[in-house]
Amino acid sequence: MEFADELARQHQLPRESLRQTLGRARQSPQVITLMQPATAPFVKNWRVYRSRFLDPWRIQAGLAFWQQHHKELARAESVYGVPAEIIVGVLGVETIYGREMGRFRVIDALSTLAFDFPAAHPRAAERSDYFRKELAQFLLAQNRLGLDPFKALGSYAGASGMPQFMPSSIASFAVDFDGDGRIDLRGSVSDAIGSVARYMQAYGWKTGMPTHYPVLLKSEADMATLLAPDILPTFSLADFQGKGAAVEGPALAHRGPLALIELLNGKEPPSFVAGTENFYVITRYNWSSYYAMAVIDLGAAIKAQMAEPLANGR
Repeated sequence: MEFADELARQHQLPRESLRQTLGRARQSPQVITLMQPATAPFVKNWRVYRSRFLDPWRIQAGLAFWQQHHKELARAESVYGVPAEIIVGVLGVETIYGREMGRFRVIDALSTLAFDFPAAHPRAAERSDYFRKELAQFLLAQNRLGLDPFKALGSYAGASGMPQFMPSSIASFAVDFDGDGRIDLRGSVSDAIGSVARYMQAYGWKTGMPTHYPVLLKSEADMATLLAPDILPTFSLADFQGKGAAVEGPALAHRGPLALIELLNGKEPPSFVAGTENFYVITRYNWSSYYAMAVIDLGAAIKAQMAEPLANGR
């Protein structure tokens, strides 16, 4: 109720109405369980992670989606400079093109995480503060648009729509790409496509730049230095190669910083790529190199399927 009172004061909203709305929100034990930190040691495995998203069914769903919405994807690429395969990859990884957008009431998920975030989490206070801000954004948007806050459904983290945007991302990046006068990330494929592209552009997508290059690590590679910045592109091409991370072909003409991306494969040797600034942009959507590679690989696999009819003369 203190949260409702403060929100009402800051934004000149009806205090009692906000109190009543939050009073109807329900704590979700399932959300708390899903947000709990893992108790058993977790070993990352890129090959297993990748297989979850690059299955034949999802690729075929992506192919059908691209074929049906190719005009909107081309328009988004033209307007924002983000390749269609990246947009298709994001929507495929997030919700399988709208098939799995979440069944939690957004207000319940956000309220639970705002006020009852699992204390065992190492960043519980920081995360609770984050979800309070997201809850505020959600309530403000629902009030401004005159929508019922109890009808909005999404993930257990409060993300919603085909691209699974958090409320702050909807406020900052979502666009009315179909021009019908409203933003609808759940019901408008066009709005979802345009909003993903706008998000990437806003975070600095560089048109025409690859997301990554193959890399060959020399035996004398300075791995500690190369891996220290994690996914943040830090090294010039000369510095990258000077530290033992060799690239060839188109990568030799690259302009801009690079990062050595490590993808663990369980007990098997890890995989490595040279990540560019565009690779880093994808991780702004989800702070994970595994997520970014899944988006890239899924989009590339679907793009290859799109090209097959042309290659076969059909």
